Amino acid sequence: MSERRKWHERLKVTLWTLIVPPAVWAGHFLFAYLWAAISCAKDGAFAKFPVLFALGTVLALAVIALSGWIAWKQQRTVGDPPPHDEGTEVDRLRFLAKSTLLLAGLSFVSVLFTALPVVFIGDCR
Repeated sequence: MSERRKWHERLKVTLWTLIVPPAVWAGHFLFAYLWAAISCAKDGAFAKFPVLFALGTVLALAVIALSGWIAWKQQRTVGDPPPHDEGTEVDRLRFLAKSTLLLAGLSFVSVLFTALPVVFIGDCR
């Protein structure tokens, strides 16, 4: 049972995991503008409640939140206190995790701001 609870500790933050939150935001940005262009071309207005757009936004926010949660858990890894004069594996892991956490926060806010026009603008004029 404890093996299942610690699945996030088996994941290692790397440069690839660092780009997940901004990549998800970029994908949501592309999705949002393609969705707006297609819905405006078809109907001339956004739907009353755009289910597809809401699901895409919730999915993007969930992936970014999961990435941020994993990074938060890993940046709390026990290691030497500052200053970090030696580049140990734990220090590198904590640095990448902290960077991923900050990018996840920025990407989360960016997805929300990308979704705001659909909330406040009802037509395509």
